[in-house]
Amino acid sequence: MYKYKASKDTGSKSWILQRITGLALVVLMIGHYILMHFQPESGHTYAAVLARMQFSWYRIIDLTFITLGMYHGLNGIWNIFRDYKLKQWAKISILSALIILGLAFTAWGYSVIFSIPYINSISGN
Repeated sequence: MYKYKASKDTGSKSWILQRITGLALVVLMIGHYILMHFQPESGHTYAAVLARMQFSWYRIIDLTFITLGMYHGLNGIWNIFRDYKLKQWAKISILSALIILGLAFTAWGYSVIFSIPYINSISGN
């Protein structure tokens, strides 16, 4: 039986992941907006951010935000390029550049979050 060989390259998985990450980003953005703008006592100073980042959940939320945002944005850019009839070398070059930039910026974001120190609030003295 004949099977359409290009069906695996339709981008349907990419389309679904784009919608899922978009929805997750909207939920994260609403949470961020409520935390940072409806609660002025949360503060925007270095000390306030340092205090907030003592809770692992804030770090997990930020890491999730970085990962989903980077995937969603770069996947959107790639989908724009997919609309054009590009030569194979151009597809490979653009996709490679997007992957390299995405990994580099994601690693940079992770390193910033992981570089924020945990402060031991219980004094040993």
